[in-house]
Amino acid sequence: MKRRNFIWQTSAATALVGIGGLSALSFKPADRKHITILHTNDVHSHIEPFGPDAPRNANMGGVARRATLVEKIRQENPNTLLLDAGDIFQGTPYFNFYGGELEFKLMSKMKYDAATIGNHDFDNGIDGLYAQLPHADFSFISSNYDFSNTILDGHVSPQQTFIKDGVKIGIFGLGIELEGLVNSKLYKETKYLDPIEIAQEMTRRLKEDEQCDLIICLSHLGYEYNGSKISDLKLARATENIDLIIGGHTHTFLEKPTIETNKVGKKVVVNQVGCYGLYLGRIDLYLDNKNNIEADGVKISV
Repeated sequence: MKRRNFIWQTSAATALVGIGGLSALSFKPADRKHITILHTNDVHSHIEPFGPDAPRNANMGGVARRATLVEKIRQENPNTLLLDAGDIFQGTPYFNFYGGELEFKLMSKMKYDAATIGNHDFDNGIDGLYAQLPHADFSFISSNYDFSNTILDGHVSPQQTFIKDGVKIGIFGLGIELEGLVNSKLYKETKYLDPIEIAQEMTRRLKEDEQCDLIICLSHLGYEYNGSKISDLKLARATENIDLIIGGHTHTFLEKPTIETNKVGKKVVVNQVGCYGLYLGRIDLYLDNKNNIEADGVKISV
């Protein structure tokens, strides 16, 4: 398959916006492949739902409810990926007691496909993160953290590809700068590399070398900031070849995904679903035989 143009539809929209003049009426169900991307971010060790008397988020969240939703969606569409955008650790006594073991074991039970690394995932130090990796039956992807002089060297991938219904999906990961945010004793010799430069290199490899049909960035940079700090929106505008950015860090509750325009005028979908596992993000991608994509995004209450 060749790289495709985007046709975007929000869950509340009644009409599709065409790119390149293609009408939505040209789509026929038999001609399309359907890929579902499910995603979480900043769950912060929230294993149980908020209680009925909680002042905020009462009766929301919880791993068991999320697992039920994920399984139901997978039964609807087996061509599904489940991804996390970082900050799996820190926030409840479960992390204080188990150090991340429970989080990774439960994510493995839910059959997460991949996750990136957030700043709070270093809260027990890089050695603490490494110690929990045997409990994770899913991949960790981080492209702009250079772990070559650390214990994580060889245990984190800069990129990974998945194939669903013949569609080749390339994923890379970006983390926020740790200096000034995390004690350097915790992340040790980890080096932070420029996210935009790394994104350009990763997407070039995934597009040209790996011939991916879709490219997804798992980002823990944050959705948007005032000033010059790099964010998901700035990343989308400054790069090319990224189709979807799944974000974290800023705990941004988006009602619907944001559509940005990249440096070559193509559309990029950016989404984030807040924090604490309150919502499950869902992006449905429909790929037709004329190299076009239709996308529909929604957040689902857990």
